[in-house]
Amino acid sequence: MKIKQLVSLLFISLTLVLAACVPMSPDGLTTGQQTAIAGTVTAVIEQERAKASQTGTQILPSQTATLTATSVEVTATPGNTSTPTKAPPSQEVIGPDTYPEGVNPLTGLKVADPTLLNRRPVIMKVSNHLIDYQPHWGLSSADIVFDYYIGWGSDRYAALYYGQDSSKIGPMRSIRRVDGHLGSLYQAVFGSTGGDKEDVLPYIDAYIRGRYFLDKYLCPGVCDDGRNYVYSVFGDSAALSNYFNYLGYGNDDPDLSGMAFSETPPSNAEAGSSVWIIWTDVSMAHWIYNTDTGKYHNWTIDESTYYSYQPLIDQNTGEQLSFSNVIVLKAPYTEIKGTLHNIDLIGNSTGYEAKVFRDGQAYEIFWKTPQGDKPIQFVDAQGNPFHLKPGNTWITIFGLTSPSVVENGDWSITFNMP
Repeated sequence: MKIKQLVSLLFISLTLVLAACVPMSPDGLTTGQQTAIAGTVTAVIEQERAKASQTGTQILPSQTATLTATSVEVTATPGNTSTPTKAPPSQEVIGPDTYPEGVNPLTGLKVADPTLLNRRPVIMKVSNHLIDYQPHWGLSSADIVFDYYIGWGSDRYAALYYGQDSSKIGPMRSIRRVDGHLGSLYQAVFGSTGGDKEDVLPYIDAYIRGRYFLDKYLCPGVCDDGRNYVYSVFGDSAALSNYFNYLGYGNDDPDLSGMAFSETPPSNAEAGSSVWIIWTDVSMAHWIYNTDTGKYHNWTIDESTYYSYQPLIDQNTGEQLSFSNVIVLKAPYTEIKGTLHNIDLIGNSTGYEAKVFRDGQAYEIFWKTPQGDKPIQFVDAQGNPFHLKPGNTWITIFGLTSPSVVENGDWSITFNMP
């Protein structure tokens, strides 16, 4: 029997036994019952670990197991766990106020074409729904990807392109209220496939009026691939940038200072070998640190089973999505209705909590936006700039009350509002 089938049947059997006594939710189980489930599943996984490592199969935890025993979450080896021989990291700090010539202030890396830095960043709205049937293109080329809740248990991406472009990004979807804040903070132009004319667009106009595109007939900037349905629209960041330049929104050499980078990991770290990003019990992602690449690789839920997960692949490259920094920041959410939220990113001058994962380590820090037209700043408990790892950054935006648990460097963070 395949390991994922075995674990699924075992978990169902155990929960059916408990159903006669307790409600079907983690909060309804006693500590002993939770431990029994997690312990039994762990024992089975240990017995089948050799088989799983041959096939690459991984098992998603139930919500109960996630919150009680993270040791049952990972069964496949994410990469070579031995530390490769590398040159000592540079002690140089890049930013947060000034950057060397040709260095991208959003990644800390030198760009191949410095002329790209003489423009506004381009943000593309990307779907994260039915990825088994409508997979992603272009996310690995983004400097920063923002991931946030849009309602009904779903999240959506806003992928930012500045130091490099991608000719195919998507599938593209609609703009949301928080995109007005992102567009203002990063002085960006936006590509999307639409937006609510009553509840969203007036809000967006207050921040980035004229700097967003809401249709699929701007080929090649935003273009339907011919299938003419909701997941058939893709963007080209260079073409969209040229379009807004033509309209007069070029904004040569924008001031995007505020982020700091260093190859040397900061001190005062906890182990952070992986992190679960849990939106709901059937919508989650797992970032696992890979010592070979020095990055966190993304695994996402398999929608055909909802209890196993698979590598998230960028269809442009055929490679698993990987990022140098994974950040979970907490921000105030206000739910207006099921699919309409305010997420307040602008005006945070005192600092809200955030958790940064880099180099297999986890850090408790804070994020601030003292200026409405400057990037999010990350600082330590003393208010000093926190040094991200040079490279791309994935930022998940959770609510202020979102809880986290950790065991042996494996983190689970669950979305909660506000």
